[in-house]
Amino acid sequence: MAVISMYSTAICPYCRMAEQLLKSKGINDINRIRVDLEPERRREMMEKTRRRTVPQIYIGSVYVGGFEELAALEHTGKLDALLRQTGVIPKS
Repeated sequence: MAVISMYSTAICPYCRMAEQLLKSKGINDINRIRVDLEPERRREMMEKTRRRTVPQIYIGSVYVGGFEELAALEHTGKLDALLRQTGVIPKS
């Protein structure tokens, strides 16, 4: 199964909303990279994504973006397809 990685902080409401959305899909195993505890990981996030805010989400090797992009995928019906395509959830 592919891994979902999310750069986050402890107090970020958008991080919590992203987690809730993913959990509603049956995904409980999220690799949380806490940039508030490890400042070098924030630098890593900024280099990889060119963004400063959290969350920054990867589904497998696919960079999704932040919560708004994740929610847009869900709203347009494309999130489930991406989760299947990357192997996060089994293909039906």
